[in-house]
Amino acid sequence: MRVITQQTLGGPEVLTIVDAPEPQPLPTEVLVRVKAIGLNPLEALLRAGAFPPLIGRPPFILGWDISGVVEEGSLTYRFRPGDEVFGMPLFPRAASAYAEVVSAPALHLVRKPSSLSHVEASALPVVGLTAWQGLVDLGGVREGDRVLVHGGGGGVGHVAIQIAKALGAHVITTAGGSKRKFVEGCGADEVIDYTAVDFSEAVRDIDVVLDTIGGDTVERSLDVLRPGGHLVTAVAEEDSELVAKYEAAGMRFSGIAVDPDPVALRGLVELVEQGRLRVHVQETFPFERVADAHRLLDRGHLQGKLVLTV
Repeated sequence: MRVITQQTLGGPEVLTIVDAPEPQPLPTEVLVRVKAIGLNPLEALLRAGAFPPLIGRPPFILGWDISGVVEEGSLTYRFRPGDEVFGMPLFPRAASAYAEVVSAPALHLVRKPSSLSHVEASALPVVGLTAWQGLVDLGGVREGDRVLVHGGGGGVGHVAIQIAKALGAHVITTAGGSKRKFVEGCGADEVIDYTAVDFSEAVRDIDVVLDTIGGDTVERSLDVLRPGGHLVTAVAEEDSELVAKYEAAGMRFSGIAVDPDPVALRGLVELVEQGRLRVHVQETFPFERVADAHRLLDRGHLQGKLVLTV
């Protein structure tokens, strides 16, 4: 099989395609013939060495988001050969998903609904699970809550808007002016153009803030929360002083370390099947053009997700 690997840290040019033996599944794993691979900004940071080495030093194979077809079920009865599945196996350990074949724990995968293509399914797990765990598991969003999603046009953000709407929330999001129609199409009730307006002066009485931006956005979000409100961040490192500041103000502060949770994955599938959730893919690239895809990741300001097809 072919895999995309790198021998050193650096720019997109360090990503190379090589031949490798197929992995051997453990008793609770399945072998998946990959059809599409979702790309995430974290992978570009790991490639460049700009993020703590979750998967060690090179050589390594990046990637977590996959959609494909089960080839071998080993000793598990969750799936049979021919089943179409998708998921985010092993995160934050290496899943080596930039490959034509991946061995993954069966528990970390779910059946792909027929309403999703492999491209769409591969784009959903990391961003969908991050948004779900932030809003449902940590945020406890309920009907009637006012939710602010920072970065609504991005991968996590555009899915978070839809999940919050499905929960019955009033959703406000920050996004650049060029993404206004996109985030409104995702269900945002109000859109704040962060290039023209300071969100901390534009909104108040927010129940839950979901942060996908980081930086000073986290601290400034304190001003928009109602008493007892909750900030959930997907990107900011835990800052004990900032946590203490939130707690002193009577607010809650949580960070997401996304898990490959099959219950949440099935929750996402249910929303997809109800027509209440769709994942937007900005662009697809063939396996051989992974470096071009990573150049686009490096530029940032994506609308939705990027996907490799295999």
